[in-house]
Amino acid sequence: MDMLILGTGALATLFAARLSAAGADVTMLGSWVEGLAALNERGAQLDGRSFPVRVAAGPEACRGAGLALVLVKAWQTERAARQLAACLADDGLAVTLQNGLGNDAALARFLGPQRVAAGVTTLGATLSGPGRAVSGGAGPVTLEAHPRLPGLESLLRRAGFDVRVAADVRALVWGKLAVNAAINPLTALLRVCNGELLEMPSARMLMGALAGEAGAVAESLGVALPAPGPVRSAEEVARRTAQNRSSMLQDVLRGAPTEVDAINGAVVREGERLGVPVTVNRAVWRLVRGLRD
Repeated sequence: MDMLILGTGALATLFAARLSAAGADVTMLGSWVEGLAALNERGAQLDGRSFPVRVAAGPEACRGAGLALVLVKAWQTERAARQLAACLADDGLAVTLQNGLGNDAALARFLGPQRVAAGVTTLGATLSGPGRAVSGGAGPVTLEAHPRLPGLESLLRRAGFDVRVAADVRALVWGKLAVNAAINPLTALLRVCNGELLEMPSARMLMGALAGEAGAVAESLGVALPAPGPVRSAEEVARRTAQNRSSMLQDVLRGAPTEVDAINGAVVREGERLGVPVTVNRAVWRLVRGLRD
């Protein structure tokens, strides 16, 4: 089965490698020149093993794609949507597993809601070089129910992913958003791995405040977050992924744009719209943005 992956980062490389190993014909569409060159030359490298993939720098090489996984950074979603509009088959399906809020809506503006499905994963990976990733935290891949989903679901299972299907993934999206809002910006600002936040009393207090605000916004929207709640979930993820560098920290260390606008910025925008206090998220959002100002 053919699979188009938008993105050449850590998680895109992880998915590409595992799907290629399962027999899929994987094409990776991206804009990172060094990444595309490395993938073309050596394949997608995961945990020291290499798996063949095709590469594409533009949608013209991917016409008629039936299944696409969107794994670009949130700030790249509109560009990815425009590329998919030029290459996704009329009966194709694009599934977003990205961080942040609003990626599925951004894709749907260009593709139509019938060709878009949302998903959530807590899988982690670190990019150790162009086309090279190291597996991080484990976790399921939960996909929004969609009539065009069975092919992707079957392929992901064959690749060894723990796949689940849910009628509504909003609670999971907000649950992941709360965890990311709590962990990612603090690791980026303090330049520490996830687990170190638990060892620093002030950082742990801030992590709880960030997660709590995100949870309050979700509650105001009528979204019941998964157990054990946003604060404990953030601490459990930090503990389980103690040695991981968050994606936001990796971006900061590379001097690349971060996803803070789609994470803490999204919490702030929704909180202000609903009249829910988001003071800590607003401060952290501005601090991370200030790293590039």
